[in-house]
Amino acid sequence: MARFRHLLTAFALILLLGPGSARAEAFLSAYEDLPLAPGLTELAGSGVSFDSPSGRIVEAYAHGAAKAADILKFYAATLPQLGWAREGDRLYRREAEVLRLETTQDRAGVTLRFTISPE
Repeated sequence: MARFRHLLTAFALILLLGPGSARAEAFLSAYEDLPLAPGLTELAGSGVSFDSPSGRIVEAYAHGAAKAADILKFYAATLPQLGWAREGDRLYRREAEVLRLETTQDRAGVTLRFTISPE
């Protein structure tokens, strides 16, 4: 039920953000209610998701030409609306899960690593 509620919130968020606003174009395949920041594309086959006795573990990667600062700003504005409590620029908590965002810059752009694990 909580997943469904978060999914509905995500869709409402997309509909409410106007065309002039930064908005998510897609969601991670490995975690259905985690949006991709504008300018990012999920790296095919990079996502893993499995349940452990202590909770779900998810890892996924996205890449794009966006700036790391813009990506982090997008998640700082978006994730709290999806129930994630911000604990730092790259750390969020929701229910019994922790989300970490790690960026790596190279000549081709930014790679963003999403890691979700139980508390």
